[in-house]
Amino acid sequence: MTTKIKQFFWINLQKNLMLFVILLFFAACTKKEVLTTAVFKTDSGWGYTISYKEKVLIKQSIIPVISDNKSFATESDALKVADFVKQKLKQNLSPTVTKNELILLKIKL
Repeated sequence: MTTKIKQFFWINLQKNLMLFVILLFFAACTKKEVLTTAVFKTDSGWGYTISYKEKVLIKQSIIPVISDNKSFATESDALKVADFVKQKLKQNLSPTVTKNELILLKIKL
């Protein structure tokens, strides 16, 4: 009789531990990123936004640091700069972008 009780106890313990591990894994996988980037279409090209907890922090519809008021030529260019600025924010750096940084990112000016 005691072996049946021990066996029942261990089987239930294993099931509960497995359920706990699965729930823990699911919770870890659904962690939402606090800073998010998105691109949007403008009249003359592309722009980007950076949001913090779904509140827009930066909305950039033109290429910064150039004299012309023109948008990014491609969606890819806008996304590259948005990701670059997001990384700067994560490192607690100023989100400003220099012309040299745009050149290093191979952004079409």
